[in-house]
Amino acid sequence: MIELFLSAFITLFVVIDPPGCAPIYAGLTKGATAAQRTSMAVRACLIASVILLIFALFGQQLLGALHIELDSFRIAGGIMLFLIALDMVFEKRTQRREERAEKVAATPEVEDVSVFPMAMPMLAGPGAIAAVMLLQNEAEGTPETLVVLGALAAVMVLTLLALIAASPLMRLFGARVEAVITRLLGVLLAALAAQYVIDGLRNSFGV
Repeated sequence: MIELFLSAFITLFVVIDPPGCAPIYAGLTKGATAAQRTSMAVRACLIASVILLIFALFGQQLLGALHIELDSFRIAGGIMLFLIALDMVFEKRTQRREERAEKVAATPEVEDVSVFPMAMPMLAGPGAIAAVMLLQNEAEGTPETLVVLGALAAVMVLTLLALIAASPLMRLFGARVEAVITRLLGVLLAALAAQYVIDGLRNSFGV
């Protein structure tokens, strides 16, 4: 159970990337008050949690309705997560997030960014959805399902804390430290993604 929790926690933490979202959220909410920033952070995390929870609980039924085998989804999800990892290592993911944030922040008034772009696609994006479905499909019973959901809840709580403390964290760590953390998390995610692909291929070909 502990191994499953750690695996799920690390995977979701790396994909959702609270350290990477915090500085972008700080930029998006630059003109907002502390109360507004906290309110938007809470809404963003709640909406993202609901989206990921829906896919965690009903993703397997969706695969069945589309006649997609689990091992095929493992391979496809692993490849998707690997591409995200490459973007993280070379900082392309952060660059795209910042460009999206600049477009939203171009308006002079304080805009509610809790739904877009924070909840989707930054927190509950395709990578996070694929990851939570893969992890949930690995769970073989109710206790393991609760472990995965517990890991998701823990990551979202940390994400909420990171968003609330985004401005102080940016002043404390700076952009360089954030870039180093993102690269390290990207390498770790690449290894996890490769393992998903290996497991899918092994089960598909009976190796």
